[in-house]
Amino acid sequence: MPSLLKKITCRDCGHEMPPDPMKTACEKCESAWLRAEYDYETAHKAWTTEMPQRNASLWRYEELLPVSYPGHDVSMDEGWSPLVRASRLQKELGINRLYIKDERQGPTGSFKDRQAVLGVAAIKQAEIDEFVLASTGNKAAAFAAYCARAGIRLWIFLTSMVPSEKLRELGLYGAEVVKIAGTYDQAKKVAKDFAARRKLLYEMGARSIPSHDGMKTIAFEIAEQLARLEPAEDGKWQAPDWYIQAVSGGIGPIAVWHGFEELKRMGLIDKLPRLAIVQVEGCSPMVQAWKENKEVAEPVIPHTRIAVLATGDPGRGYTVLREACLTNGGTMLSVNDGEAFRAMRRIARLEGYSMEPATSVAFAGLEKMVADGTIQPDELVVINCSGHTFPAEKHVLEDQYVLDLQLGQEEGREEATLTSQMQEGLDAALAHLDEQVTTVVIIDDNPQDSRLIRRLLQNHRNYRVFEANDARDGLDLVKQRKPDLVVTDLTMPDMDGFELLSALKSDPETRDIPTVVVSAKTLTQEERSYLESSVSSLWQKGNFNTRELVDHVVRTLGTDEETKPQSTSIQTTIERVENGVKTVLDNLGHSSVLVVDDNRRDARLVRRILEATRRYNVHEAYSAAEAQELLEEHLPRLIVLDVMLPDMDGVALMKLIKGDERYKNIPVVVMTAKNLSAEERQAFEEHNCSIWLKASLDRQALVTHVDAVVREKRKS
Repeated sequence: MPSLLKKITCRDCGHEMPPDPMKTACEKCESAWLRAEYDYETAHKAWTTEMPQRNASLWRYEELLPVSYPGHDVSMDEGWSPLVRASRLQKELGINRLYIKDERQGPTGSFKDRQAVLGVAAIKQAEIDEFVLASTGNKAAAFAAYCARAGIRLWIFLTSMVPSEKLRELGLYGAEVVKIAGTYDQAKKVAKDFAARRKLLYEMGARSIPSHDGMKTIAFEIAEQLARLEPAEDGKWQAPDWYIQAVSGGIGPIAVWHGFEELKRMGLIDKLPRLAIVQVEGCSPMVQAWKENKEVAEPVIPHTRIAVLATGDPGRGYTVLREACLTNGGTMLSVNDGEAFRAMRRIARLEGYSMEPATSVAFAGLEKMVADGTIQPDELVVINCSGHTFPAEKHVLEDQYVLDLQLGQEEGREEATLTSQMQEGLDAALAHLDEQVTTVVIIDDNPQDSRLIRRLLQNHRNYRVFEANDARDGLDLVKQRKPDLVVTDLTMPDMDGFELLSALKSDPETRDIPTVVVSAKTLTQEERSYLESSVSSLWQKGNFNTRELVDHVVRTLGTDEETKPQSTSIQTTIERVENGVKTVLDNLGHSSVLVVDDNRRDARLVRRILEATRRYNVHEAYSAAEAQELLEEHLPRLIVLDVMLPDMDGVALMKLIKGDERYKNIPVVVMTAKNLSAEERQAFEEHNCSIWLKASLDRQALVTHVDAVVREKRKS
């Protein structure tokens, strides 16, 4: 039976609206807190007679979902996760009826799959092919997987606290990942502004009807499964005495509570469970407000290693959960990181359940509640066990699958100053974001050629440029990334450029992407005619001005501004990499600076100081090995070098650089917190390295010095 959605009701003013699952605000009071209402009488009849014959997935509850089953081009048979008796754990804790709702069994290993499949199904039904969300990790993985399956482009904004393994998983799914060097609440603001600027849908979490109602199926499953495990005499479904879940923003238990309310309204259960909301102490605004009996939770700055739970501002989510807890005797409590990690090890040892730390927070909360008598020995307890740990190996992905936005916030500053600086950084990040998300794919089997074109473009604009050195890899990359422009060679093994162009033009999703051909191939008249009718422009290697190529790319990407004028006409071929790169970089806008410092905060500070002048592009390396890689990649005009590095001291690295013919003339500025020995100071001074002490750093003096050094370097 399809969805029995009848209407949408505003939770605040009660206004009723037509049954549109994509509704985002009340037509009367503009509240974003809406609720879907269904034909519960018809659903009750179907559920009491047909349920045993239905498929074991969340779609068995289709009547009370806002969209009907979307088919296997979206669904992966999610839901109906196991409800397992935790026999050894309950014995150790001294309770008798403990069940684990094992949400790890979902397609991406977390209960967020329920939220994602309903959200993506509704978005696809509305014929939307691109949207934006912010996440602390698990929601991002779930939506990325389902969007990949549905062919929808997804922009994900996360904080730098999210582990790199999860970032790589998102890149593997093909999502567009933007990493924010700030808090999750800042990431949400950037995501909302980005969506508004590009007129894209922004996923609203607990306020999204499809997301909310996808989560409530956890309640449906628990009640139906408990009726099988502990049958009641009247044959009804069963609600537990306690439902426990670790929370960040709270969408999970909000939806689960609503699911139990619907079951009770239909007469399928006789009681509602008590909710236990568990947060980590380093980010527990709900718990703090609960203890102080406040109706609104005050935002906090997260201080926890458990990044998935680092939502500092729960907003309305706390108010909704507080009402649910007060209604039925629930509670809110917190545990610290150490207690969570110990619980994680204990559950693995006792029950064979490997889980991420965010889930172990709930189990640590369970232990506290049993210890203080909140949970009685004979009460039936269900605890949500969720969390994916899927690793994506680094070498599987192309580089630049993450956009890194710095918001300009420094540590150790007064809160008012921090707020002002954060807003300035946010404004600057948003001002550059459209440029950063402009994507170019370069396909050339010669890595030197593709790298040169990449440098030419990125030293004029902050474009995101991907390289593929195989035509088939390039074709896959274009289909996945949907770039704004493709630059390709013609002569390549296995698949040549003509086959590549044919494949791109025959695919409705890629045929309208502008293509620039840069090739050394001698063309027949027939080939030239085909290319002139199929591509945006044709450039012959060894026979064009590089400035003209870059200007053409910028215009093709929709910008009228041309590159800065060059003092001389640069006639260079793609093959003349050594001389060509140096000359072009000298004449294309900002100077490149390499900062080498294992202290990321210090490196970031120097980067901000120099980039604030709008005269420098700064790259950061945190070890000598990274520095050597970036030297070759960016060929900087200046190196800012710390003395203490994890794999090689600064003196040794400086000598290595000066001993290389390619880099010996690059000026080095030494910046250190260490008192230099006479030998170290002499070594640096022999190579004309200026020395700056971090403790007494004068920012303006540093900028003035760098400007002078770079000007002198240009003259030479």
